[in-house]
Amino acid sequence: MVSVVLLERIEKLGQMGQVVNVKPGFARNYLLPQKKAMRATKANLAYFETQRAQLEAANLNRKGEAEVVAGKLGGLRVVVIRQAGESGQLYGSVSSRDIAQAVTEDGFTIERQQVVLDHTIKTLGLHQVRVALHPEVAVTITVNVAQSAEEAEMQAKGLDPLRLASEEAATDAAPGESEPARKPAEGSKG
Repeated sequence: MVSVVLLERIEKLGQMGQVVNVKPGFARNYLLPQKKAMRATKANLAYFETQRAQLEAANLNRKGEAEVVAGKLGGLRVVVIRQAGESGQLYGSVSSRDIAQAVTEDGFTIERQQVVLDHTIKTLGLHQVRVALHPEVAVTITVNVAQSAEEAEMQAKGLDPLRLASEEAATDAAPGESEPARKPAEGSKG
């Protein structure tokens, strides 16, 4: 384990200024290169204490900007069009990159790293997704995954296009005889 002092709040790890023990690879590959932490040596701790006020002020500034964006971004609904099977399973998945691109097309610039997906989206429908604008500011948006723009509008109104399609198919086949019985079989005289 390696001791590092955090330069900003990191979810599930600690607050700014806290000394934490992390695995060497996490420190070497993520925290140190991203300037989110520095090694907890005596010299670095002394340097951090001299810089603490400026770091906290910069953090408050970024947090304030993130809260302004969160006010505008909160409750945003984006549409992602994907192909899917009859059961609603996608022929692939919707990733954080797809969601970030859809939000950017709606006029808000976010990075894919800011999209917090607990699991990939593999079905049609409305999905709630968290966007972390700042380590202390997050907002929830709705991602509407549909096969077409018309389906997306139906889903936004609370209708299930797949269920409606299956009900229509059932009512079309229900009256009278079943469809294959109405047509004469090929090769028969009739």
